[in-house]
Amino acid sequence: MAKDVLINDVPTMGAQDAPEAVYDATTLGIPKMVVFGFQHMFAMFGATILVPILTGLSVSATLLMAGLGTLLFHFISKRKVPAFLGSSFAFLAGYFAIAPNGEPELLPYACLGVAFAGLLYLLLSLLFKVFGANRVMRFFPPVVTGPIVIAIGLILAPSAINNCSANWLVAIIAIGTIIVCNIWGKGMIKIIPILMGVIVSYFAAVLLGEVDFSGVAEAAWIGLPVIWDNTVFGLVGSGMDSGLALTAIITIMPIALASMIEHIGDISAISSTTNRNFIAEPGLHRTLLGDGLATIMASLFGAPANTTYGENTGVLALTKVFDPRVVRLAACFAIVFSFCPKVSALIGSMPSAVVGGVSIILYGMIAGVGIRNLIEIHVDFEKGRNVIIAAVILGMAIGIAYSAAGAIVIPVGETAVSLTGLAVGSLIGILLNAFLPGMEDYRVEKTAPNSAEGWPL
Repeated sequence: MAKDVLINDVPTMGAQDAPEAVYDATTLGIPKMVVFGFQHMFAMFGATILVPILTGLSVSATLLMAGLGTLLFHFISKRKVPAFLGSSFAFLAGYFAIAPNGEPELLPYACLGVAFAGLLYLLLSLLFKVFGANRVMRFFPPVVTGPIVIAIGLILAPSAINNCSANWLVAIIAIGTIIVCNIWGKGMIKIIPILMGVIVSYFAAVLLGEVDFSGVAEAAWIGLPVIWDNTVFGLVGSGMDSGLALTAIITIMPIALASMIEHIGDISAISSTTNRNFIAEPGLHRTLLGDGLATIMASLFGAPANTTYGENTGVLALTKVFDPRVVRLAACFAIVFSFCPKVSALIGSMPSAVVGGVSIILYGMIAGVGIRNLIEIHVDFEKGRNVIIAAVILGMAIGIAYSAAGAIVIPVGETAVSLTGLAVGSLIGILLNAFLPGMEDYRVEKTAPNSAEGWPL
């Protein structure tokens, strides 16, 4: 095998130094990079289009803003972080609170609330810039972010099972294909297991008569992804209801607490997966700024909030292809496909069982990365404070998510604010870490290897 080349100006490692190969454009070449770009697009596609399907937002606008948001994020983060920005599930409760049945006239108000929530990203980014990552990250140590990442994976898992239940045979084919390709595959097959799982299980679903192509036949070849009247800007010309707008802002803004912590956890997970310290360079102030601006842009144009996607982190962990250019290719593919309703309809015809089978692996990988973060940073669970913090985060986040209400509702005047389990667990975890005795002087250098020692991949 060719010598492993690590990107982002990290010193070259020989095969004797790393247990597994790490691939970039130097070792892959353009044709393979294109294939990997498609794989990343497919990995994010199922979950990304699921949010607009559930909320009533535009699928085409969602694809466009996911692509543009990813490119904006890469530009702001110095083109170093191999992250894809897809639709955030954290804000679903906010959309349902304002437009419970996906009413087209109410969705722009929900999007306005999400845009204001994006402003909180900018505020936290400023705090990181002014006070430095070390000071701010004292409140987000691995004992906090690790359980949050674990909770993210576990909370997402039921949706994967629900999708699988549509046709367990197709789902098992997807899971089996990924396992076989990743464990016993050779050459190219070994490093595109997700794409192979999608293709093989999709073909099996076609043979079983599980795919409905009627929507593909009816869809046009070319169309604009954004409809102006469905955007926040459309509210200005139609006479905005200021009371409803304020309600949406107050209701949805707190959800950003969960999504911002999720962002920090995702960047920590990507750092762990790729063996690079993205918290220090390009810095959380840049990644938060990129994510926040992408979320504001997407919501203003009628698309769901953006977030760094755990599904694509799972792809990184499986393939060992960490080149950010591959992710930017996926973003470009998403933009192109957003202008083709027929292609969107074709990919949208993907049976839920295919998405579910792939998601079981990816969501499990997210939780696994959270566990690995705790192990590799050597979080001391002999300390009672660490056990309490992790227990409360997991108990609150998962318990509330699986409860009958699915959220904690706090009355605020004539409206109510819904806090998801992830938001509650994250907030309480941060507070416990800050006030319980024994808070460590946490430094971001602990989150990634130095020049002498590296994390095992």
